[in-house]
Amino acid sequence: MAMHVMSLLHAATFVMIAVASWGAHGTASDEANSLLAFKAELVGSSSSGVLASWNGTTGVCRWEGLACSGGGQVVSLSLPSYGLAGALSPAIGNLTFLRTLNLSSNWFQGEIPESIGRLARLQALDLSYNAFSSTLPANLSSCVSLLLLSLSSNQIHGRIPVELGNKLTHLRGLLLANNSLTGGIPGSLGNLSSLDYLDLTDNQLEGPVPHELGSIGGLQTLFLFGNSLSGVLPQSLYNLSSLKNFGVEFNMLSGTIPSDIGDRFPGIETLSFSHNRFSGAIPPSVSNLSALIKLGLAGNGFIGHVPPALGKLQGLTVLDLGDNRLQANDSQGWEFITSLTNCSQLQNLILGNNSFSGKVPGSIANLSTTLETLYLGDNRISGAIPSDIGNLVGLKLLEMANNSIFGAIPESIGRLENLVELGLYNTSLSGLIPPSLGNLTQLNRLYAYYGNLEGPIPRSLGNLKNVFVFDLSTNRLNGSIPKEVLKLPQLSFYLDLSYNALSGPLPVEVGSLANLNQLILSGNQLSSSIPDSIGNCISLERLLLDQNSFEGIIPQSLKNLKGLALLNLTMNKLSGSIPDALASIGNLQQLYLAHNNFSGLIPAVLQNLTLLSKLDLSFNDLQGEVPKGGVFANATSLSIHVNDELCGGAPQLHLAPCSMAAVDNKRQVSRSLMATLISIGALVFLGILVALIHLIHKRFRQRKANQLVSTLIDEQYERVSYQALSNGTGGFSEANLLGLGSYGAVYKCTLHDQVLPQL
Repeated sequence: MAMHVMSLLHAATFVMIAVASWGAHGTASDEANSLLAFKAELVGSSSSGVLASWNGTTGVCRWEGLACSGGGQVVSLSLPSYGLAGALSPAIGNLTFLRTLNLSSNWFQGEIPESIGRLARLQALDLSYNAFSSTLPANLSSCVSLLLLSLSSNQIHGRIPVELGNKLTHLRGLLLANNSLTGGIPGSLGNLSSLDYLDLTDNQLEGPVPHELGSIGGLQTLFLFGNSLSGVLPQSLYNLSSLKNFGVEFNMLSGTIPSDIGDRFPGIETLSFSHNRFSGAIPPSVSNLSALIKLGLAGNGFIGHVPPALGKLQGLTVLDLGDNRLQANDSQGWEFITSLTNCSQLQNLILGNNSFSGKVPGSIANLSTTLETLYLGDNRISGAIPSDIGNLVGLKLLEMANNSIFGAIPESIGRLENLVELGLYNTSLSGLIPPSLGNLTQLNRLYAYYGNLEGPIPRSLGNLKNVFVFDLSTNRLNGSIPKEVLKLPQLSFYLDLSYNALSGPLPVEVGSLANLNQLILSGNQLSSSIPDSIGNCISLERLLLDQNSFEGIIPQSLKNLKGLALLNLTMNKLSGSIPDALASIGNLQQLYLAHNNFSGLIPAVLQNLTLLSKLDLSFNDLQGEVPKGGVFANATSLSIHVNDELCGGAPQLHLAPCSMAAVDNKRQVSRSLMATLISIGALVFLGILVALIHLIHKRFRQRKANQLVSTLIDEQYERVSYQALSNGTGGFSEANLLGLGSYGAVYKCTLHDQVLPQL
């Protein structure tokens, strides 16, 4: 379309030579003043920067973006994509010799000046890709020399003036796409007998397509898509034999396609009826449109079989038949696939959301290697994926989801090294994931959930360096989570391995997923503790580790996940207290900790989580008072069942008041303490009693022994007094000292002529 607009601009621009000489001084002065008024309305750096040459030191013909005729009049003002901003000055209407006005792709806003209607010589007016917000001035019809009127991609509202079709008889291009135009398409546009390009795309036009448009015999492009047009397309449109591009998609049009359409548009290149309410069969004659490049019939109610001879369209690049009720089975209807192998330039084949059933013919693997999109999802297809699917080496998207395909994923899939998206979800695929899948290094979306895949996750999938969605959930996969998968550098949207039979610990490499938004590992057999490194996943918004066998405490590092909105640790074997650190997650909205072994008090700081709307602490061993603020004040948002030692809280929780519970608890503690003290006292008393008995018995035995020794001594030895000993040793004289030992001194003692040693 851009090239077509440029050709119209060239057609509207005569040879213009910029000269320094001017005609009448008054004319030059008027044009200069008008141009300076145009510059004065610009804001920001627009005028001082790119229009710095617009000053009084040189003639206007040397100013940036201007061109003059041989007589010195300004005939072209062309400043596309100059970054100009502000309003368009009405003084522009004073440039009466202007033939080209091109201010496209800038930042102009406000109204389109009605003064432009005075530019009777104007042949090309291009104000597209700005922010004009007025209605479409009806007096633009006074620009009777216009060949191109392009106002696309603004904010223009209101109706299309009828006058445009009555007076702009030379107009070749009318481009009003991507605005806010309302009302119906005026039938007067059928008077534009020279028109070859009409684009009314993406507005709010309504009502029927006027049959008068079928009178524009030379029309080559008719784009009406993205409106609210209704009714049946007038038969007269099928008489536009010069059409090359015809698009009415995304409306509410109905009816059937004429059976002889193949004879109506001999030069048609793009034909789209998509996303309307058309019905009936696809006419086989469509195969006669030999110049056809793109055929779009998606989103209607077409029924029956796809014409089997579409392969005659050898230049076909896009065939979009999705979202209809087309049929095929093992007996009939798939012939068109084999026929399409003749389309050597085919890039997009979209057959999704139809009633195709049976086995996909193996000939699909013989389609052109230029094929980039193969969409077969949302059908009733059965059988296995063709083993030679790897022949389609140009594929970027392969979608076979929501079918009944079964068997293993072919090893040859690893040859699709350009694949960006692979959709194999909600199927009956089984067997091992082929390690060759790791060859798809351009893949960024892997969807293979809801299947019967089994065995371990291949470590080779760690080669998918560009993948940002990785979903193998709800299969029968087992073994450990490969650390290589947890180190994928672009994994950012989500990683979902839930509802498999994965086991073992969660590798510490999970902390490498710093950009991941969602980590979903629910319903596996993962064990051991939750690694502290999970706190490095600072972009997490959803963390689901429920229904596993994790044990130990909740890592304090979770406080680093400031953006976490959902945390689910339900049905594990976690224990210890609920950490206060969870209160640091200010964005937390849902917290599920049920069916674990948590004990201790509920952290009161959790009531400070102002966004927390759901909290489930059921089936734990929590004790003490339930906080009353925040989520704890809403019984419908709080679940604390089967925590028998909890008390207090909001009245609607119907828990026992903590005062009574405390008294009962205190009494229970007192009884226990008293029993303990009595037991200890009895043991101490018994110990003392035993010790006393033992001591008395010992002393009694010692006394008896002493008495016995004394009796023996008395019987064997004569008693000697101290005085006798002193006299016998000469008062313990040193002369009688015999020696010193560790037990005292030894003396010689004479008693009645007897000598005794004395200690």
